[in-house]
Amino acid sequence: MKYLSHSEKETELIGETLGKQPIPGTVLAYRGDLGMGKTAFTRGLARGLGCTGRVTSPTFTIVNEYEGKIPLFHFDMYRLPDSDALFDIGWEDYLSRGGVCAVEWSERVGDALPQDTIWVEITRCPESDNWRSITVEGVAET
Repeated sequence: MKYLSHSEKETELIGETLGKQPIPGTVLAYRGDLGMGKTAFTRGLARGLGCTGRVTSPTFTIVNEYEGKIPLFHFDMYRLPDSDALFDIGWEDYLSRGGVCAVEWSERVGDALPQDTIWVEITRCPESDNWRSITVEGVAET
């Protein structure tokens, strides 16, 4: 599925739509440069999952947890050197807890991601610096 977002609010709405059709245990792997809207997408995803609380980037904490109908585990792999470090912080435990794992900078830990991972790529559109192209692969269209 491909989406065009003209604002941060629209990026959140796209994430919220995806969050309304979750399957416990789902892993979403984000690809996109700094400032593309990965955390905004996750704010919407959290809303769709029924999570409460302020969603922020886990850059310094590595993972933020949000409680909802289905819990959300929001990872930022930017500061991790490789997937071994991800396993050191309990990756397998998070996968087994029945929540949704959203992984920013997923390319750093690609070998640790499950085969059925949903890929979310957010890129800047050439038409405008404010527009984003959001491609979601690995999820059935509804």
